[in-house]
Amino acid sequence: MGKDKKTKENKSKNKKPTNGIKPYSADRVIKWDRLDNTANLFPAIAGENATNVYRISVTLYEEIDGERLQKALDIILPKMDGFNVRLRKGFFWFYFEENGKPAPRVHKEHTFPCRYIRPNRNHSYLFRVTYYGRRINLEVFHVLTDGMGGINFLRELTYQYLRLSHEQLAEEGDALGEETSLDLDDSFVRNYKKFKPRGFERKRAYLIKADRLPEGEFGLMHGYLPIKETKEASVRYGVTVNTYLVANFAYSVYVACLKKGASDKPIRIAVPVNLRPYYDSITTKNFFMMVSAEFQPDDKEYTFEDVVKIIDASLKSQINKEHLEDLFSYGVGNQQNIALRIFPLPFKILAMRLVYNQSALANTSTVTNIGKIRTDEKYEPYIERFHANIAMSKGQYLKGTICAYRDDYVFTFSTIFADTSVERVFFKQLKEDGVNVSIETNGVFYR
Repeated sequence: MGKDKKTKENKSKNKKPTNGIKPYSADRVIKWDRLDNTANLFPAIAGENATNVYRISVTLYEEIDGERLQKALDIILPKMDGFNVRLRKGFFWFYFEENGKPAPRVHKEHTFPCRYIRPNRNHSYLFRVTYYGRRINLEVFHVLTDGMGGINFLRELTYQYLRLSHEQLAEEGDALGEETSLDLDDSFVRNYKKFKPRGFERKRAYLIKADRLPEGEFGLMHGYLPIKETKEASVRYGVTVNTYLVANFAYSVYVACLKKGASDKPIRIAVPVNLRPYYDSITTKNFFMMVSAEFQPDDKEYTFEDVVKIIDASLKSQINKEHLEDLFSYGVGNQQNIALRIFPLPFKILAMRLVYNQSALANTSTVTNIGKIRTDEKYEPYIERFHANIAMSKGQYLKGTICAYRDDYVFTFSTIFADTSVERVFFKQLKEDGVNVSIETNGVFYR
C-alpha cells in the first residue's frame, strides 16, 4: 500500500493542488488512507447474504423532493472525506482512495433495506441515499464507519436539504455543524497495547430457527418507547436502559423459542460498545468493540427479573476499559505482526473468512444501541424522528437496533423470519412494565 501512495504522489509532484471534486487528471493529487482495524474484515466477508450494511433514516414533517436531496448530497459529500472514497485492493491490504466521481444518484426507495452495495453500480461509493415519502435513508457499508459516522453524515445531509427547502434557513450558509467531527484517526492503532491475550468467544450459541419470509424480503418492526417510561422500568430492575432492552431480547428468545426450557447452548447477544468515551476519541472511523451478553438456561424456569440480573452481571464483567482493550488489542496486534503482514491480500482474505466462519455462530443475535441523536435546535421543528437498523449475518436472522430522539426510544427488529413470536414477547414485557409501546412495520409480516 505504501508503494501505491508513493507512485500516486510522484505523478503529481510539484503540481498545483485543486479544490473540490474533479475527474482524475495528471495534475491531481489522489489521497489515500488505511482502513481501521475493524474495517479490514468487512470487505473480506461481505456479499449478498451478509451485506454488512446498516441504515439510519430521518423522517421529516414534509415530503422529500428527490432533486433537492440530490443537490444537498452534491454539496455535502466533498466536505466529508470519510465518505468521499472508494475501496481499492493493494498487494497486502485493502485501502481507501479519494473518489473523483460525482456523488451517487439519489433515488426513490423501491427495494428492501440494507442490500449489498455494489460500488461499480454506485459511482464507486460505499454508501447510498434513498427517500420515500417524508423519509431520507442513508445506508452505509460498515467498512467506512460505525453509527457515529453515519449519524454525522445523515445529520449534515438533512441540514443541507432543509436549507435548500426553506428560505429562513438558507442564511445559515453551507458550513458543517459544530458537533460534526471530520476526524479520521485510527483510534484502534493509537490506543492498543501489545501482547494482549485472545478474548473472542468461539463456543456456539443457541440459534433461532423459524419460517422465513419469501426470498429477498426483509422485515422491519419499529417499537416506539417513551423515554421517561422506559427509564422508569429499567430503574425498577436496577439496570441501565441498554441492559434492560438487551435482557428483554434474551428473555424473549427464551420464552418464544425455548418455551422456557433448558438449552445446551447459551443465548448470547452480541452488544457493540462505543470505545470513544474510554479514549477521548472523536474519530469518524469505526471505533467499537463487541461484547456478548450471555444467558445459559438450565432446567430451572427463569423469570424476566432473573434474566435481567444474569445479563446485567454478564455485561458488567466485560464493559470495562481493561477488558475492551484486551479485545481490540488482540486484533490490532495480529494486524501489526510482521510475520502476518507479509502475506499477500488473497491469503489474508482467506484467513479472515475462516476465522469469521468459526466465530459467526458464537452469538444468537446482535442488539446495537447508537444512542440519542441530537440535532441543532434550528432544524428541530422540521424533524420528526430517526430510525436505525442493521443487516443480517451468518446465523443471525433477527437483530435489534436502538436509537433515541426527543422523547422516544425506537427499538427496531430487522429480520428475514416470517414468525414474530420473539417480537411479541418483547413488546408484551414492555407493556407489563408500564411502557406504552406503539408499533409500526413495513408490512411484510401480514401478507
